[in-house]
Amino acid sequence: MSEIHIERKWSMPSPNTFSIKPIRELIEDVIIKKKIEMGDSQELMVIDPFVRNSIFKEDCSLTNDLDPEIEADEHMDALDFLKSIPSGVADIVFYDPPWTTRQVSECYKKMGMTVNQETTQATFWTKLKKEIARVTKVGGIAISAGYNSGGINKCNGYEIERILLVAHGGVHADSIVTVDRKIKDK
Repeated sequence: MSEIHIERKWSMPSPNTFSIKPIRELIEDVIIKKKIEMGDSQELMVIDPFVRNSIFKEDCSLTNDLDPEIEADEHMDALDFLKSIPSGVADIVFYDPPWTTRQVSECYKKMGMTVNQETTQATFWTKLKKEIARVTKVGGIAISAGYNSGGINKCNGYEIERILLVAHGGVHADSIVTVDRKIKDK
């Protein structure tokens, strides 16, 4: 296992995770480093299955959002979206799903969809992570946001490179961003 770089910064909270300054700066840094790593002749394949109002929408090759009011390439359940993508094509995958079962429930209900045991258990996130692992190239990066630092997970062939803790002060929980590199296919 390689060394993990962990940093903690403070910033005001926002429902648009990637617009939070330290998170935005981390993502910009990862994109720049990945472009350098790949060389100028190749274009990055960046996938975002939960694009919402991401400030990185223009950097994405393929976007999805459940809400048809959101500008995205597709408007599908994120798991179905990821399953529709061929294996091993992504250089970077953004993974900023609803962070809690309550948020999942709110998203599904807003779209008039059924909220059931499958959409409110830990397996909801586990299945998404397995699909992210499938679509990402070996050497590719997954950037995960949430309330934990689990990332895409070692059992899916990933190794954590960086963790950013963003404190928001007061009663606000920290935002945690994990940068994982896929080191092998499962």
